[in-house]
Amino acid sequence: MRILISNDDGIYAPGVRALAEVLSDTEHTITVVCPDRERSATGHALTLQEPLRVEQITGVYPANIEAWACSGTPSDTVKLALDALLGDRPDLVLSGINRGANLGTDVLYSGTVSAAMEGVLEGVPSVAFSLTSFMHLDFSAAANFAKKIVNKLAVSPLEEPILLNVNIPAIAEEDICGTVVTRLGIRRYRDQFEKRVDPRGKTYYWLSGIVIESEAEADTDVQAIKNNYITITPLKYDLTYGTAISSLQSWIENLT
Repeated sequence: MRILISNDDGIYAPGVRALAEVLSDTEHTITVVCPDRERSATGHALTLQEPLRVEQITGVYPANIEAWACSGTPSDTVKLALDALLGDRPDLVLSGINRGANLGTDVLYSGTVSAAMEGVLEGVPSVAFSLTSFMHLDFSAAANFAKKIVNKLAVSPLEEPILLNVNIPAIAEEDICGTVVTRLGIRRYRDQFEKRVDPRGKTYYWLSGIVIESEAEADTDVQAIKNNYITITPLKYDLTYGTAISSLQSWIENLT
C-alpha cells in the first residue's frame, strides 16, 4: 500500500517517528508530511490568508521514507500532500502517534483526528493513533499495534472510507487487556484561564484544562481506556443528529 503519515505534534515529534520507523521495514511505500511545529488542538483549521511553505526533511527518518515539513495546520498538511506533493494517491492516511489521548469529545478539537478526517473527506480510509499520556514517551506498544492495524487493512480493507480513532493506554504492552470497538464518550474538562501580565504591561490569558474524572458508560472509549483496553472508534464527518429531524419538522411549522 501507499501510506501517507501526518500528525499535529510536528515533524520531529517522537510519536510520528516511532510510527514511521515501525512501518519502514514493511513492503508499503511511506510518505510523511507533518506540520513544521506543534499544532495541537487546531481542529480542522485551514490556512487561507497566507501561503503554505514546505521543506523536505532529510536525516531524520529511515532512508526509504520521504518526509516533508509544512508551515500549515494538520489538515493543511494532508490536503497539500494529497493534492500537490504526492504523485500517486495513497491507499491509507495515518495520523499520530499523538502524545496524549483523543477520547470522546476531544475529537472535535484534535488536530490529530482532523488530519485523518481530511483523508476521509478525500475518500481515503484513515486511522488516528493516540497514546493516552503526555508524560509517557515510550511509543513502542502504540507503534506495534499500529503496525498490526496496517497489516490488517492491507489484507482486509474497510468497506468504505471511514476514520478509525485508536487510543492506546500508556502502560506496558503486556498489561494491555485487549482491544475493543467503542463509541465516543464524553470527556469533560474544568477549563482554567491563568491571567498574566507581559513585560510591556499587557494582560493575557493562558488556557489550561483539568480532566474531570468520572465513571463513563461501559461501551465508550473513555471508560474502556480506564479499563486498560485499546479502543477503536469508527468516525464519519456527518454530524447530523438524525433523531431530531422529525421533531424539528413540526417545530418549524409556524416559523414561515
